[in-house]
Amino acid sequence: MPDRVTLADLAAHAGVSVGTASRALSGRGDLAPATRRRVLVAARDLGYVREPSAGGRPPGSARLVDLVLGGYHNAYSDEVTAGARSAAAAAGYDLVLTEERDTPVDDWPMRVRRRGSAGVMLGLISPTASQLAALTAADIPVVLMDPQAETSRGLTSVRTTDRAGARTAALHLADRGATRFAIVLGSPPYRYGRARHEGFIEGLRGVRPGADLVALEADWGAVAAREAAIPLLRRLRPGDRLGVFACSDEMAAGVYAAAAATGRRIPDDVLVVGFDDLRSARWLTPPLTTVRQPIREMAAAAVTALTDAAAGATLRSAPIFLPTRLIPRGST
Repeated sequence: MPDRVTLADLAAHAGVSVGTASRALSGRGDLAPATRRRVLVAARDLGYVREPSAGGRPPGSARLVDLVLGGYHNAYSDEVTAGARSAAAAAGYDLVLTEERDTPVDDWPMRVRRRGSAGVMLGLISPTASQLAALTAADIPVVLMDPQAETSRGLTSVRTTDRAGARTAALHLADRGATRFAIVLGSPPYRYGRARHEGFIEGLRGVRPGADLVALEADWGAVAAREAAIPLLRRLRPGDRLGVFACSDEMAAGVYAAAAATGRRIPDDVLVVGFDDLRSARWLTPPLTTVRQPIREMAAAAVTALTDAAAGATLRSAPIFLPTRLIPRGST
């Protein structure tokens, strides 16, 4: 049987001193992120396991759960935070809000380790190999909520039924008398955007196999969706009823703006269905028909999986799905 890998072996492999390797593993010290990552990758490659006495706060010791998002200044993050906070409180944990900054110097996994968090929930983010190595080395479990891409790392994820929800949107627009159809796709084409695209086409071809369908692309924002939709709305002929499915409520708001700019009326000339059911959907005029994804419930399920893992449960590798529901309102 090969000898156990020592801290000195690890330091030599990473090309750093033993003290630097120790500080990198424990999350202590003012180290360059690249140095810390090099040590953590080396630890993963060598199979190095730290002794509990090597320092650093044990995971879960502070009864904290970290929520990591790319930003906290929008309606989506408000829903995620509310659901996560409620589930954490119910389990006797505090929720820490951590913002991922898309820069090489952002070292949030090490801050999580220093806090001794019981687990990390990542919203709309998939961790890099080095980030995951930092958390795995500290035995801190990770759950993904609505990841932007499929992951092959076996992480637990919580998702909604994107494909089925988009299918109901297509059936609803057809039932409400749309004669032509359009789908506003988000760019980049994230995992959930692709699923919504496929579900809408599947539903439409099932009830209107020869229907005229136009695909528009926007950057997941209202302004880009408005610019993408204006040329199409200008080409509408008298008597046309265009059924538009936008892959997010924000893009649906852009379709509203395009209708106003071209003199088209909602729902007389243009029928609109969004996806999310954020608070803003109810504030549009007329209120937006949308596919509700249970964002708060998804966040709560992710946090519950983490707190259960802290209590000894095994995290599942298969995705956890929570169902969508169509919410009809004035736009259709």
